[in-house]
Amino acid sequence: MLCGRILSRCENGKESEVLRLKTGELLMRLQSGDKRALARLITMVEDKAEGKNAIMSAVYPQTGKAYVIGITGSPGAGKSSLTDCLVKEIRKQGLSVGIIAVDPNSPFSGGAILGDRIRMQDHALDPEVFIRSMSTRGSLGGLSHATNEAIKVMDAFGKDIIIVETVGVGQSELDIMNTADTTLVVLNPGGGDSIQAIKAGIMEIADVFVVNKGDLPGAEKVVGEVETMLHMRPESDWYPSVVMTSAMQKKGFNDLWDKISEHRTYLENSGKLEIVRKERLNNELRDIVEQEICKYVDKIISKEDGAELAVKVMAREVDPYSAAAQLLQNHVKLV
Repeated sequence: MLCGRILSRCENGKESEVLRLKTGELLMRLQSGDKRALARLITMVEDKAEGKNAIMSAVYPQTGKAYVIGITGSPGAGKSSLTDCLVKEIRKQGLSVGIIAVDPNSPFSGGAILGDRIRMQDHALDPEVFIRSMSTRGSLGGLSHATNEAIKVMDAFGKDIIIVETVGVGQSELDIMNTADTTLVVLNPGGGDSIQAIKAGIMEIADVFVVNKGDLPGAEKVVGEVETMLHMRPESDWYPSVVMTSAMQKKGFNDLWDKISEHRTYLENSGKLEIVRKERLNNELRDIVEQEICKYVDKIISKEDGAELAVKVMAREVDPYSAAAQLLQNHVKLV
């Protein structure tokens, strides 16, 4: 069934015959559980390769089944180690896992530094775990621009749980709240993280707080600080839990998974999961439309009359607003 959609969607695209055959083959291999095809398709999506839209069109009908967990927090909070231990707990439940670890750019290649893969070597031979590192590539929201598309490809592949670990967040990098179904905010003792949580605004996005490195002095104090801050929040239907874990001692992860499952049950039973996902799709549709409009605008400006108007604007013969209105009148039919 999916194979037919794949071939149909690829054949209706504008890609070359070679590209259509290559994309169609990769998508059929994805359906059969080929992890190499999964990796290659994510690379094509991340690189915005020709045929990306055909890929996303083909996989989209198979998405919507995976549950997405976001893990965010300050640099050094132990997000990667926590992810590693959480995956082990999830695998005990018999669930397959996809991991997207968003790393900072390499200053040399521009790609991901791959530090998270080094910490997750225990899962390398598990056929039900797929780990993908992605570079932020200049995105300032803690995620890569291609993260949502990579999530969809993993979802279509059949992963039950998809974990998205953000690059260490600052005070404006909160994209994960628009991506994950359940968001974990990771804090640790000794770093002033609980105070930074207020400054960064992540008090508002956390569904579960995780005080990691619970084996270190001061962990109980951080738990108390977070619980005190939570009492100052406006009342809501969901009250975030605070869980203490220790990746070093492998403690607290059963309790953490229970709290994640509890939040999922709350979202599903209240109908909020459907509401949140609908809003997310509306925002995604708006973003895609904006991207396509920007591409079209670039083409308009590169046309002869656009170039001529740009020269006139530079010479102060025409103001930018009048030039923009003229280009819209010449090339765009406004609805």
